Amino acid sequence: MTITEKILADHAGRKHVSPGDLINAKVNLVLANDITAPIAISEFKKIGAKDVFDRNRIALIPDHFAPQKDIKAAEQCKMLREFSRQYNLDLYFEVGRMGIEHALLPEEGLVVPGDLVIGADSHTCTYGALGAFSTGVGSTDVASAMATGECWFKVPESMKFIYYGKLKKWVGGKDLILYTIGDIGVDGAIYRAMEFTGETIKDLPMHGRLTMCNMAIEAGGKNGIIVPDDITENYVKNRAKRPYKFYASDNDASYTEVKEYDCSGIEPVVACPHLPSNVKFAKELSNITIDQVVIGSCTNGRIEDLRQAAEVIKGKKVNPNVRMIVIPATQRVYMEAVKEGLIEIFVEAEAVVSTPTCGPCLGGHMGILAKGERAIATTNRNFVGRMGHPESEVYLSNPAIAAATAVLGRIGLPEEIGL
Repeated sequence: MTITEKILADHAGRKHVSPGDLINAKVNLVLANDITAPIAISEFKKIGAKDVFDRNRIALIPDHFAPQKDIKAAEQCKMLREFSRQYNLDLYFEVGRMGIEHALLPEEGLVVPGDLVIGADSHTCTYGALGAFSTGVGSTDVASAMATGECWFKVPESMKFIYYGKLKKWVGGKDLILYTIGDIGVDGAIYRAMEFTGETIKDLPMHGRLTMCNMAIEAGGKNGIIVPDDITENYVKNRAKRPYKFYASDNDASYTEVKEYDCSGIEPVVACPHLPSNVKFAKELSNITIDQVVIGSCTNGRIEDLRQAAEVIKGKKVNPNVRMIVIPATQRVYMEAVKEGLIEIFVEAEAVVSTPTCGPCLGGHMGILAKGERAIATTNRNFVGRMGHPESEVYLSNPAIAAATAVLGRIGLPEEIGL
């Protein structure tokens, strides 16, 4: 079996599962946010559940429209707060103690290798970077799981993606996943497990792995996953809140498709409007002027991402025709960025820094685009109207390209500003 099949089999109490099997499996963690949890809470009440299955295994995180941007957002966030108090939930994270959900949970050691995690948010697939099976589900499935601790699944087929070769400077996990989506398309892995492997992945730090698995859904994937190794162990050993288990795919496991990529030829990649698969090398887009730069999100808001952006923009100024918004993914990332002097670098460059929030990524707040405006962002989606007006445009890149673009006023490379 593949790693995905092994985790599902164990959580379903079976010795073996195959693609297409319908199973009921026990979940280790159930997740929802201030947009999706209110629906789940309403459904939870409708089914007449008397209590949650485990108050230590339900995470409610207000991050999309939080800090509350308007009355409706305030009412939704209030539902999470009151439900958490009613059932004495351990994993409710209020503003000031929170972060963007998919950055916060791994950071806090609340998702560990071998877990089965469901979340009412499509980017729940992020945690596959730790060697867990994690996937987004609907709010009604979350309601059921909050009551029972179980969820149903159709075992997905698996695709294997093998990456080899040494990465060039300024190329990382964001470029690898955008390049992959550009190759297979936004429907290239529909309801399939995307297993990332190869020598390049073995050398890829955890933040790059989290970025890759985060965007499996942008290829239609059911989940993204990486077999855990020494990098995984070093990441989880001092933060894991529970025991964990390393699973690995068998050598004779079956894959519906295998793709190989020579990463030595991959340069910084940008996804152009209006699909994550519409990718070009950044150097081909130097004629594209930009109005807004966003660095953050569950894709690229970790401390390593902020360090890379700060390295590029240090001692320089944001172009007068551009506004730059930096959003640390969690309070811990924010504090670390303060201690390292990164926030000072951004403010001196005339960027603004926000409290942790999903904010502009989903067109929520903290950076909505007007008609005709263009943004480059380290986020994960660039669909029509994703960040604001339907006639605005969003380009997706890694933090280094985004920071260089902020200085140049157009899409560009760090090399163009002397790096």
